[in-house]
Amino acid sequence: MTRTITLRIEGMSCEACVRHVTEALKRLEGVERAEVSLQNKSAQVVYAPDRVHLQQLLKAVEEEGYEAFADDPSLGGKEEHTNGSQ
Repeated sequence: MTRTITLRIEGMSCEACVRHVTEALKRLEGVERAEVSLQNKSAQVVYAPDRVHLQQLLKAVEEEGYEAFADDPSLGGKEEHTNGSQ
């Protein structure tokens, strides 16, 4: 079973940023697809929640130097992960 989630990404300013975020997400075991948009400042990620968790997706983006935010109804609302917070 897979889940699709849209992450809002802050801090991207060029196509190299898009490539870094895309590669970081795709490196995670359980991510089947990651499509990152500079124009929309977002990433649409298809992943297997039994193999990778939302926090891992957010952390992968953060480790590249960007901020990531996600709306996840299963968490009861908005889940945010920013630099320096857990």
